[in-house]
Amino acid sequence: MSLTNFPGSSNSTPSGTSITKVTMPALAEMKRQGKPISALTAYDYATSRLVDEAGIDFILVGDSLAMVVLGHDNTLAVTVDEMLHHTRAVRRAVRRALVVADMPFGSYHGTVADGLTNAIRYIKEAGAEAVKIEGPRTELIRALSDAEIPVVGHLGLTPQSIHRMGGYRVQARTADAVQQLKAEAHAVADAGAGALVLEGVPREAAAAITAELAIPTIGIGAGPDCDGQILVFHDLLNLTFAPAAKFVRRYADAGALIRTAVEHYREDVERHAFPSDEESYHLPEAARRALEASSLRKA
Repeated sequence: MSLTNFPGSSNSTPSGTSITKVTMPALAEMKRQGKPISALTAYDYATSRLVDEAGIDFILVGDSLAMVVLGHDNTLAVTVDEMLHHTRAVRRAVRRALVVADMPFGSYHGTVADGLTNAIRYIKEAGAEAVKIEGPRTELIRALSDAEIPVVGHLGLTPQSIHRMGGYRVQARTADAVQQLKAEAHAVADAGAGALVLEGVPREAAAAITAELAIPTIGIGAGPDCDGQILVFHDLLNLTFAPAAKFVRRYADAGALIRTAVEHYREDVERHAFPSDEESYHLPEAARRALEASSLRKA
């Protein structure tokens, strides 16, 4: 099953190889064909380019950058301007993946008009191809959809609601709560969202919602039955300093690799092993001789 069969626009690499751009309709077609959707967060040019070249379908410029990039305790402190800055960097790197930008806390919590204005900035100024908003904000989702702005919803454990939830806690743990979550998921889809992130909910709840919705679900701590999965880039590579959540799988220890490399560099500098003569530039022979002669005259 090839992605080239899915709707989307094509462009070419410098070598002339055609690339089919992943779009929101392409994600919907992937769900219909049963092709799992891979997603990761990314926040800068270099890592986004690597993620895109690895074939990831959906890159989220997540408000998690507040924690893993900027060092805040939670996601609430990051601003619209900071998110725009990082989204621009990601968009410059990406040729294939769908680029989705998180709308941070406070950017859509006022009037619908304010939320729409902020969302337009992500499309016009940063090149985002969709925005993600947390919670069952159906009026806003409908307004964004009417304005031709693709929307990814986010239900379950919504990190911007950390104070209301009393921390990062698994949601929908009773039958009534699951029914409420299902109702919210249908409302978000009916309002025009093109995909839905389900975070921190029991596998059974996510599976039921995924089976009922026509739009794809992207799970994070929601079990294997969603249409796709997303992880935070820094969690995947052990670049965070906090204990990993239950659902995080470490695919490499880049933290240890980087720390070891930096330690070796420091050691080489301290014992004058770096740079070597081979890693240094040299004067042309004539200039070197002239410099030596000048030094001898001065001596």
